[in-house]
Amino acid sequence: MHVLFVCNGNVCRSVIAERLTHALAVEHKLVGLTAESSGTRALVGFPVEPLAAQTISGLGADASNFRARRLAPEMIDKADLILAMTEQIRDQAAEMGFGAGPRTFTLLEAHRIAKVTGAETIADLHRSRHDLSIVGRENIADPVGLSEAAFCEVGDRIAEALVPLMLALSPREHARPHESERNGLVLAPGAERAPLSAFLAAQRIR
Repeated sequence: MHVLFVCNGNVCRSVIAERLTHALAVEHKLVGLTAESSGTRALVGFPVEPLAAQTISGLGADASNFRARRLAPEMIDKADLILAMTEQIRDQAAEMGFGAGPRTFTLLEAHRIAKVTGAETIADLHRSRHDLSIVGRENIADPVGLSEAAFCEVGDRIAEALVPLMLALSPREHARPHESERNGLVLAPGAERAPLSAFLAAQRIR
């Protein structure tokens, strides 16, 4: 499954999601899971924003060797799943590729549907997307220009939605963590960050 994450500048939210997905695929040996990111108004060629890079590293992923890219139709076409950070970005992305609507969601929208319905495929997500008892108006705001604490909060929010969603939709090659691995998720700035396995243990959909 190839996932495309989309935000505005492609230096914060979408790259956090991309790099967490890379780390998750390695940690749980999900060989079919790949990811990339882009921005609707990308700062083309820019590296990861420094506080976003710090957030990525704190979550156990690699922020190096990244350059921002602008969203293009060919990226939409090759993605199995497109996950945007806001509803507005989701709608922009869906309009850029033929037949992209059924595989384009906000990250929080897809997570909520999967959590409530037990969806295990992208088609399952799409079938329930208009159930207003499931889908809320939740966006992940851009933390650019805000504090380290704000970046930590955005990173935690992305990880809490992303990890269980990717594992629900990916082949069952991973082992479920032992009960003793359960840990908390949202930490104060400067505190030691939980590894991705802890996010899985505490937030997995099933």
